[in-house]
Amino acid sequence: MIQFLLNNKLVNIEKERADTTVLNYLRENLALTGTKEGCASGDCGACTVVTATPNDNDYDQTDPLQYRAINSCVTFLSALHGKQLLTVEHLRDGENLHPVQQAMVEHNGSQCGFCTPGFVMSMFALYKKNQILKRNDAINALSGNLCRCTGYKPIIEATLGACTSPSPDKFSISAAQIKEQLVSLPQTDIGTPHLLLPQTRAALAEAVRQHSDAVLVAGSTDLALVCTQQLQPIDKMISLTGVKELKRIEISANTLTIGAVCTLSEMQDTLLKYFPALEEVMERFASVPIRNQATIGGNIANASPIGDIPPVLIALNATVVLDNGHTYRNMPLAEFFTGYKKTQLGESEWLDSIQIPLLAADQVVRVYKVSKRIEDDISAVCMALNMTLKEGIITALSAGFGGVAATPSACEKLCHSVVGKKWQSAETLALGKQILSEAFTPIDDVRASGEYRKQILANLWHRFWLETNSSNSKIETRLSQHA
Repeated sequence: MIQFLLNNKLVNIEKERADTTVLNYLRENLALTGTKEGCASGDCGACTVVTATPNDNDYDQTDPLQYRAINSCVTFLSALHGKQLLTVEHLRDGENLHPVQQAMVEHNGSQCGFCTPGFVMSMFALYKKNQILKRNDAINALSGNLCRCTGYKPIIEATLGACTSPSPDKFSISAAQIKEQLVSLPQTDIGTPHLLLPQTRAALAEAVRQHSDAVLVAGSTDLALVCTQQLQPIDKMISLTGVKELKRIEISANTLTIGAVCTLSEMQDTLLKYFPALEEVMERFASVPIRNQATIGGNIANASPIGDIPPVLIALNATVVLDNGHTYRNMPLAEFFTGYKKTQLGESEWLDSIQIPLLAADQVVRVYKVSKRIEDDISAVCMALNMTLKEGIITALSAGFGGVAATPSACEKLCHSVVGKKWQSAETLALGKQILSEAFTPIDDVRASGEYRKQILANLWHRFWLETNSSNSKIETRLSQHA
């Protein structure tokens, strides 16, 4: 069975369909209609709810629980197992509004009201972080919520007003008790007749062996669209989120290992500590609620040609670790993709982890994402470059590209052709632009034409050359100021 706390009430789900979303369960089973359906694809934020999990961070015990906003429209019930779920109906304290609700009233942040519950829940998740707040933090926290009435200024002001110096609320008083309840929930591999919840590697292997027709699910931010957009049912699932081996983050002498079920939010701080050049692409990966739910393994195993993470990892020479419960096997991520939405995963295998070599002092990394919107949009082109320089000479280059082929791709011709060249030379600039303008045959679609994508590749190589040549430092400064 699926067990979770709805506010402070224990909920046991034994017979619900595996593909039931949290949104539909709240609205249709519990009549909690404050949570709205706007897009059913994780884009608008009207369905935002908050989950709380025990805070296991030894360095941060300001609150026994960690609160995260998620999009309930693309989250299956399996994701609630062992967590607390809060909706807008739970925020009010008797006759008093929660401070984030009161702030929306005082700053006139609501007009038609349809999007308001989603904004309020994103604000609540930020409120519970108890962090020193800057304006950009508020904007980032609201990044997954759209409003078509009021404009965003009063909503941002309400967020700053409520969350800059948050006071303890009713959830602070009950947090220790809620954590104790969550920790005491039994850890079981038994889910529902159509949903398996393995807790160990061995249990996962057995589930995969016995239920070859089941779909593996982790964050579900992409998989759920099969149900919500394509209206296709998924009859049986195996949830990976309970397998602790798949949620590890480990640092060795020269490698960062990230478990496949780590969400982007969970891994972000560690990833950026060792790879600070990835900050922009991580912030532009969808919205906070999506990053709170989406997993690095899902973004890879999905094998989308426009996923943002695979091109980056290809450029970083990452290796994927595949597992069947008995044997691990490793391969370069660049070799993992075999065709459109196809990978090297065997019938009984799953993605265990990703291993990323740490950078040396002479490596230069840049990632460029081009999309119609700066935030919350899919790439027309994603280009990641990892160059090693010794005394101005290129000794190694690895590169990853998204949006230009049927799979996330490398470009061996580029990487081989520039090795040994002087990086500052105009010859190297011209060579890279020529190779990239001919390396791929991208398609025309609603995001961009094929010719535009080819031109963008050449232009991004030019930008990379300008930004990373010390003699062009003034140009680099101007570019960063207008980025």
